[in-house]
Amino acid sequence: MSTYILRRLLLFVPSLFGVTVVIFVLMRLVPGDIAEILAYDAGSEFADVAQKQIAKIRRELGLDRPLLEQYVNWLAGAVRGDFGYSYWEKRPVMQIIEERFPRSMELALLTILLAMLWAVPLGVISAVRQNSWADYLVRVLSISGLSMPLFLTGILILYFLIRFFYWMPPLDFKDFFDSPLENLQQLIWPALAQAFYISAPITRLTRSQMLDVIREDYVRTARAKGLPERAVVYRHALRNALLPVVTFIGWWGGRLLGGIVIMEIIFGVPGMGTSLIEAVQHRDYPTVQAIVFLMALVFLVLNLVIDLLYAWLDPRIRYT
Repeated sequence: MSTYILRRLLLFVPSLFGVTVVIFVLMRLVPGDIAEILAYDAGSEFADVAQKQIAKIRRELGLDRPLLEQYVNWLAGAVRGDFGYSYWEKRPVMQIIEERFPRSMELALLTILLAMLWAVPLGVISAVRQNSWADYLVRVLSISGLSMPLFLTGILILYFLIRFFYWMPPLDFKDFFDSPLENLQQLIWPALAQAFYISAPITRLTRSQMLDVIREDYVRTARAKGLPERAVVYRHALRNALLPVVTFIGWWGGRLLGGIVIMEIIFGVPGMGTSLIEAVQHRDYPTVQAIVFLMALVFLVLNLVIDLLYAWLDPRIRYT
């Protein structure tokens, strides 16, 4: 097991290094120049004044240096937790991340938790009771979740809350440790909208995997030995059916940090998604690089955790 973990950790480092290179290069290929934007926003309308101001800003940002030197400086700062200074928000990028990242992570974790709470049990019930009314009901719910766009689900939730309950989530965001109830009142609805959307494929995947597994010989042997049906289904069948499900959940978990921008806009949650959109619009290189790097890091960490879960769910993987 230790050798398996070591191999995965060794693969993690070059993957992260490759991500930093891609992020840095792509940001330099994006049309537009933050120096020009800042110069003209400052009111430098005359050409001579504007060019001097642009040159000054490029020196301050280090954009006049060779690309390799810029990359090495940025990477060294990222290792120390220093992502530079946001010239658009007029503060260090690390302050933006410390403020926005916990909100997005809380929303993503709440979404995954809610989706898992009903998606996996519904998939198991649908497979065990195949072609029953429960199976048909679960399949209808799954198809409806797959058919409705994410933004439409969020808008419908807001509409029903306002139209029938005359209430809408608070617009002023409250930290969980400051006001847990108000924090939950704002985040539970976007989390439910996203959970309904991503639970549909998880339910269908769980159902299809369970249908394959419960027909295996070892499941029939477990029943022949007189084990309770619950133990056969959850202890033997479900554990072997979860490998593709875990993969899908890990993939969606990585996507959530980048994709929750829709829900953050609809429900007024000031998270990393909205901050990323604003930074891209204003060519704020340090902020964009830091947020994308952090999202990629979370995605890679999730994949590492998924690999370790594989070894726990199926011991044969440790020795391959």
